[in-house]
Amino acid sequence: MSATPQLFGTDLPAGFHYREDFLTTDDEQMLLAAVAEVTFSDFEMRGVIARRRVAFFGESYEGTVARPLPEFLRPVRARLAQWAGVDADAFAMALINEYRPGTPIGWHRDAPQYDIVAGISLGSACRMMFRPYRAPSTIAPGSPRRRATHEILLAPRSAYLMTQQSRDAYEHHIPPVDALRYSLTFRTLRRRSY
Repeated sequence: MSATPQLFGTDLPAGFHYREDFLTTDDEQMLLAAVAEVTFSDFEMRGVIARRRVAFFGESYEGTVARPLPEFLRPVRARLAQWAGVDADAFAMALINEYRPGTPIGWHRDAPQYDIVAGISLGSACRMMFRPYRAPSTIAPGSPRRRATHEILLAPRSAYLMTQQSRDAYEHHIPPVDALRYSLTFRTLRRRSY
């Protein structure tokens, strides 16, 4: 895996890996054309409809199987898997997020049943911010607003992997985007111990 990038003289969270130009311009155009044919749905989390729209493939948040992985995502999944050092089939879930101008995604950690999170940016750039995770039950009412401790610009055609601390000890957020952006996100499942 590539080295962790530097920002403001400080490393990003351990386990965060980033590659610019992971895709060629032709790759991106092919993916954008395929994504234009995808049916998106509103995304509801804890009773609130998010501003982004989504399309799930493979194993969903609830553990059920959504639509099967489309053929156009298979080569991208294989490249990300090779970079991450896992079998392509280990990425059991794929998600396409559509961020229209002004759309953010709030502070969160990905669902606990997932382990490695891999993403690709299409269309336009965005900022991805990190801060140490704190369980909501440990934050006293009226506490000062917590701020980001790390930030990276995700360029179009770039890819990232969140593993280790960047995945588990931090939460992340994307402020409102300036232009239409799509993210392709793939997740592996955590190994279950019985």
